[in-house]
Amino acid sequence: MTNVNKTVVKEFILLGFSSFYKLQNSMFYVVLLAYIVCVIGNITIIILVRAYPTLQTPMYFFISTFAFLEILFVSVTVPKLLAILISTDGSTSVIGCFLQVYIFHALGEAECFLLALMVFDRYLAINNPLHYSTIMNGTFCLQLAALPWIFGFIISFMPAIVTMLLEYCGPNKIDHFFCDLAPLQRLACSDLFLSNVTTVLAAFLSVITPFISIVVLYIQILCTVLKIRGISGKKKAFSTCSSHLIVASMFYGSAIIVYSRPSGSHYDKFLALMYTVVTPLLNPFIYTLRNTDVKDALRKLIKQHLIKPNG
Repeated sequence: MTNVNKTVVKEFILLGFSSFYKLQNSMFYVVLLAYIVCVIGNITIIILVRAYPTLQTPMYFFISTFAFLEILFVSVTVPKLLAILISTDGSTSVIGCFLQVYIFHALGEAECFLLALMVFDRYLAINNPLHYSTIMNGTFCLQLAALPWIFGFIISFMPAIVTMLLEYCGPNKIDHFFCDLAPLQRLACSDLFLSNVTTVLAAFLSVITPFISIVVLYIQILCTVLKIRGISGKKKAFSTCSSHLIVASMFYGSAIIVYSRPSGSHYDKFLALMYTVVTPLLNPFIYTLRNTDVKDALRKLIKQHLIKPNG
């Protein structure tokens, strides 16, 4: 009963990019612009999918769900980064820090599962076209779309809780621009075995498993597409997968680069900018510029709202 709470640290200090103080004002405007463009771009995708019947298909439903996830994902970290850049005040409460850890990882893991789900949708459309519309009905799509959220928030709970229960009795400065598991674990002064095990297990379930599923499904899609006679048929099949393939490659590529590096690298926070700012910024452009249906819907939207009829 005497060991009620060993935690001495009352708050954490996010250092952000304080060692590059001369560049912080410029970084603020660049990150702010990227955040605004990312949010507006993803909101535009959601509006287009809901407004135009040609986009009301399972594929675009999952794309709009991913766009909504992206808005939440960047909003967990970027506003705090902007606050640190403009005010140099990186203080955050212990509860707020671990809440950010939990929500950030939950949304990130949900994106991993959703990307795999989007490949599954393309797999059914290409490998089983006759029964695709029957299988992927509205109710089933909603049920499938709920699974990434459920898996993400359940799987991320254990490592977040175990890391929060570690003993923090000394340094409280985090050399990062948001609270993450690895930087927090390095500040702990108690045994990290259980925290490390739960973190690795969560990463395996939420990152490695969906990644393997994506690879296997794309191999089967490729085998099916190669059997299609005629170049036009192959191009059409590939075009439905190309945007997703680029997004998945960027998402998993940046994650592999970050988490394959030695823990504690000074450049971790710069690499983190890739998957928290750069990749979410590019995704809306990939889905619009490489997709004929979305571009057509966007043109109609611009004509309806920006081009006024005479008289």
